[in-house]
Amino acid sequence: MLEAIKLTKYFGGLAAVNELNLIVNQNEILGLIGPNGAGKTTFFNVVSGFFPPTSGRVLFEGRDISQLEAHDIAHRGISRTFQASTLFMKLSVLDNVFTGYHMSYRTGFLKRVLHTPLARKEEEGFKQKALETLKFMGMASLKDELAANLPHGYQRTLGIAMALATNPKLLLLDEPATGMNLNEKKAVIDLIRRIRDMGITIILVEHDMKVVMDLCDRIIVLNFGQKIAEGLPEEIKSNREVVEAYLGKEESKNAA
Repeated sequence: MLEAIKLTKYFGGLAAVNELNLIVNQNEILGLIGPNGAGKTTFFNVVSGFFPPTSGRVLFEGRDISQLEAHDIAHRGISRTFQASTLFMKLSVLDNVFTGYHMSYRTGFLKRVLHTPLARKEEEGFKQKALETLKFMGMASLKDELAANLPHGYQRTLGIAMALATNPKLLLLDEPATGMNLNEKKAVIDLIRRIRDMGITIILVEHDMKVVMDLCDRIIVLNFGQKIAEGLPEEIKSNREVVEAYLGKEESKNAA
């Protein structure tokens, strides 16, 4: 579904992503892990069009999207969440999800401003879809709550709901379980599996290794912007180079 070919992104003289080659298969959950500064979020930013690559290409469903703007990439079916909250805190939970359907409007801007009958009908349809999304997420009872009043775990889940409202084929999840307690993490693991069961391919960046190992079909490890390992969870868990990247050589020797 997605392929990065010698993908490189420099910031000044620093290569945040350095000639990265990777393939994402349709309908898999791919884990992208590595220590802080490994290039994981930069990769997401390039794939989703927030940063142009310095060199290399990104292919999505066989088409080069490397130079497209973020909104064009979203229209093609790639959506993402962020490490930090990007919610509309003063809007209700339902209205936050409703905003995700803005790309799906068929009525023109002027008709929506004038609130014509056709525009009202389409808006009501999207409101209903937003409610259905909240039901799927287990958040329907919170639909009228302000986003600012939600506990942290629900705010993270609402961010995923907003991404789903764009009807993605590929969903990039940037640390969806960060700051969650054990029960919340179990719930988000179940949720991500159900999203994949809908036919949505997922790339997951996450620091909680238990979440990664429990959830991902395959894992790619980055360090200093380069791929240092790729394989099944059990293979990655026992990979010496991966252990050294996280702990350092001396610490990994002591741990052994």
